[in-house]
Amino acid sequence: MDCKDRKGNIIYTDDGQDKLLEKLYSSACGRFLLRFLIPPQISKFGGFFLSRKISRIAIEPFIRKNQIDMTQYESRKFCSYNDFFTRKIKPECRPIDLTETHLIAPCDSRLTVYPITSDSRFTIKNTEYTMKSLLRDEEAAKAYEGGQLLLFRLTVKDYHRYCYPDSGILSKIHKIPGVFHTVNPIANDYFPIYKENTRSYCYLESAVFGTMLMMEVGALMVGKICNYEENCKVVRGMEKGHFDFGGSTIILCLPAGSAIIDPDILANTSAGFETRVKYGEKIGIHQTENALT
Repeated sequence: MDCKDRKGNIIYTDDGQDKLLEKLYSSACGRFLLRFLIPPQISKFGGFFLSRKISRIAIEPFIRKNQIDMTQYESRKFCSYNDFFTRKIKPECRPIDLTETHLIAPCDSRLTVYPITSDSRFTIKNTEYTMKSLLRDEEAAKAYEGGQLLLFRLTVKDYHRYCYPDSGILSKIHKIPGVFHTVNPIANDYFPIYKENTRSYCYLESAVFGTMLMMEVGALMVGKICNYEENCKVVRGMEKGHFDFGGSTIILCLPAGSAIIDPDILANTSAGFETRVKYGEKIGIHQTENALT
């Protein structure tokens, strides 16, 4: 999907990782290769390597290829590639919109917005979900019917820390392990071509936007989800967690009648574009305030 910035300009995004995964899952040869990539021990080895000192050799090539402006980040030496990947940005480079009636983006990402209905289907990392299959909880899924699902897609070159979109009370964290299902696409050869990535979600009880559901989706094989808190009070813009290496996704489910998303974002979604948003910036407004203005 193409992407636009908040000024309406089309921006080029090199989604090499997602394109590679799509090719792997859409061809017999790719599905065969995946048989050797999905075992847990492979993922653990990848994470182990990226956390070792030797992995630092990949940092400079990555910076050059993705034209990352390192002046925006805290100046320090990195002890591994994962240490670099989870680098912290300077606070002044990601100011937080503190207006209480504004909904903010939890991360740097490409955003699309979808209505939630009983038969909604959402494609997340090449896997199609219903709300029920996404949450593995029918009652929780029904609670958000009539609301909106905001899909924030991060690429490998995005800032991989994320924050709370509003102040409120945070619930416990619900963890959903990733799984692979087998089907028989060709002859009698069985390949794992339908995947569900590891997911983690919690509820954020906001005085303004009601009970929001915030979910993190890990990347295939490596992308570890690292959340910091649960069952506590949080403040908008406060860092919630980070992803280790891998393009990852954050999902925000809003209850019916809670917010109106900014017109440019809705227009872009309708036209088939993602919208480039940044950590802490306004992406919507409390619906009651909008009705009164």
